[in-house]
Amino acid sequence: MRTLFLLPLLLTTLLALPGHAQPRAEAAPRPIAARGALGADEQNNIAVFKAASPAVVNITSIGLERGLFSLNVQQVPQGTGTGFVWDTQGHVVTNYHVIQNAAAARVTLADQSSYRAQLVGVFPDRDLAVLRIDAPAAKLRPLPLGTSADLQVGQKVYAIGNPFGLDQTLTTGIVSALNREIDSVNRRTIRGAIQTDAAINPGNSGGPLLDSAGRLIGVNTAIFSPSGASAGIGFSIPVDEVNRIVPRLIRDGRFVRPALGLTYAPKELNSALDLPRGVAILRVQPDSPAARAGLRAFARGERGIVPGDVITAIDGAAVSSADDVLTVLERLQPGDAVELTLWRAGATRRQKATLATSDE
Repeated sequence: MRTLFLLPLLLTTLLALPGHAQPRAEAAPRPIAARGALGADEQNNIAVFKAASPAVVNITSIGLERGLFSLNVQQVPQGTGTGFVWDTQGHVVTNYHVIQNAAAARVTLADQSSYRAQLVGVFPDRDLAVLRIDAPAAKLRPLPLGTSADLQVGQKVYAIGNPFGLDQTLTTGIVSALNREIDSVNRRTIRGAIQTDAAINPGNSGGPLLDSAGRLIGVNTAIFSPSGASAGIGFSIPVDEVNRIVPRLIRDGRFVRPALGLTYAPKELNSALDLPRGVAILRVQPDSPAARAGLRAFARGERGIVPGDVITAIDGAAVSSADDVLTVLERLQPGDAVELTLWRAGATRRQKATLATSDE
């Protein structure tokens, strides 16, 4: 009798051993829950990305490296960044620091086709560069341009780029602040920068900042982060600056800054001589626009300092540093006439001057 009682337990144990099939419950996937239509905000995100992503490119900067066991020099990738198609002639805009010190560069379009890039022109003062690729016009999808003049804090923005080498990445955010000041690679001040909380990471540099209509409103250029990763504070060069500089880089191959032919004194001179707020003139170049307009530099004479001119405004825009003067002049072209507001020995006057190129 005891054996009969143990028989069911023995059979169960044998069936549990490897090689013995056991009946299993059906492994059916769970049913998919139905959902409604995407929200209007989601649909706009998708529409902006689909429309803009074909214009966003990956830029690989290439350096030269000598072989370890040979004297042969070979090209090696040294960094990546982002850019975007400017026009159907193959011009691509990016940050200057993306291709700085590179021996060559390659541009990869959204369809993964790759082209060797030619350098058209750079303007480090605004961290901008223009490349050109020989790609079929049908593959080139320029972004529509917006304006940065009417941006509002709080409006939605999109950033598309290649952070950490991950191409075609979309992040969203808002305009966090306007008229920020950031330093370019050569320490010139970039004024009017757009601050955004859209995630911008290494590799996003040179990519587009878009508004909710998918228009270009800025070029992503920098982040504020001790770790180098996005901390919710990114900066973009406003599109109105970009649209002013890029066509001149394409036309001239460089940014030809108009000039007055002056050397400007440091701010300390204003304090030392109790001068008004403005830019004191330290030297006037012979036969320059300033010389022809009768401007005078401060000089040391036998009886002390000989008074010179202090530029307090250009075309009504107040200036207080050499950087201010350069910023105002960069908005103009050689040959343009400007009205200078000048102070000399307590008297104020206005004087016209015709700008020359910075090479004169």
